[in-house]
Amino acid sequence: MIRIGKTAKAEAAAVPRQKRGFFRTLGGQWQLMIMSVPMLLYVLLFNYGPLWGWLTAFQDYQPRDGLAGSKWVGWGNFTFLFGREDFLLSIRNTLAMSLINLVFGTVSAIVLAVLLNEVRNRSFKRTVQTVTYLPHFLSMVIVVGMAQNIFSSNGAVNQLLLSLRLVDQPVFFLGKGEYFWWLVGVINVWKEVGWNTIIYIAAMTSIDPSLYEAAAIDGAGRFQRILNVTLPGIRSTFMVLLIMNIGHLMEAGFEIQYLMRSGLTMKYSDTIDVFALLYSFGSTRPHYSYGVAAGMFKSVVGIILLIIANMTAKALDENTLI
Repeated sequence: MIRIGKTAKAEAAAVPRQKRGFFRTLGGQWQLMIMSVPMLLYVLLFNYGPLWGWLTAFQDYQPRDGLAGSKWVGWGNFTFLFGREDFLLSIRNTLAMSLINLVFGTVSAIVLAVLLNEVRNRSFKRTVQTVTYLPHFLSMVIVVGMAQNIFSSNGAVNQLLLSLRLVDQPVFFLGKGEYFWWLVGVINVWKEVGWNTIIYIAAMTSIDPSLYEAAAIDGAGRFQRILNVTLPGIRSTFMVLLIMNIGHLMEAGFEIQYLMRSGLTMKYSDTIDVFALLYSFGSTRPHYSYGVAAGMFKSVVGIILLIIANMTAKALDENTLI
């Protein structure tokens, strides 16, 4: 008879324990479960509870009639939306600004995090982190006001371009729709780049220092250590954040576009959120159902993009969100 050692017995005994481990863990951590109840209720109440309002996307909703008395139109609101040029333009603008924000925001955050990770002077490093974090806490109204002053015809940017003789006359940044997407990208990067570096810096601090030492012994320079140690070390973090950002591609923002829009830039500035607001509240006869239908379309597409991105990452054997 083969004698089973203590290690083998322990492993064998662990198998049935794993099958009922979920409920045992649930009972053993009941304090944590109670602490999570308020947040669970918050999510259910404010994130899932309002979903019943999606019914208005299939109605000609009138507040005086309510959900029960409003006329049912089925897919008529969606047919109306996709038959309008301004809604199709809002989809184009949303995707364009989202992609610009995604590329610029991700690249700038990784570059700044890598540079800060290479700084050895802690006082200078903390100063740069504090300065780059601060714009995140500014109101978008203040940020847009600053941007309008900086990019105006007599603003700092035009004065710099004129002094360097790169242009012969001031550039009308705020009045040309072709510049609007890029202005939004620049403003978002300036406001959020410091905040976005937090996760990447945290991921870099978890990299084993012995990897840098081994690379230095092998003759790798600082740039080579960044390429072969630092960037691979934050790869999993980058993939998870990328999947999450792809899921938000239909959310290019609302405040900055609404505050900076004008009659000259409407075809480039209006996103799906701006379209929903204008159709829901911006006319003498509000069409709430159109706004709800536009928001519902945005949410469903975002979920589909998130699932596709997660499945693609799983197929490539990368870290996934789900």
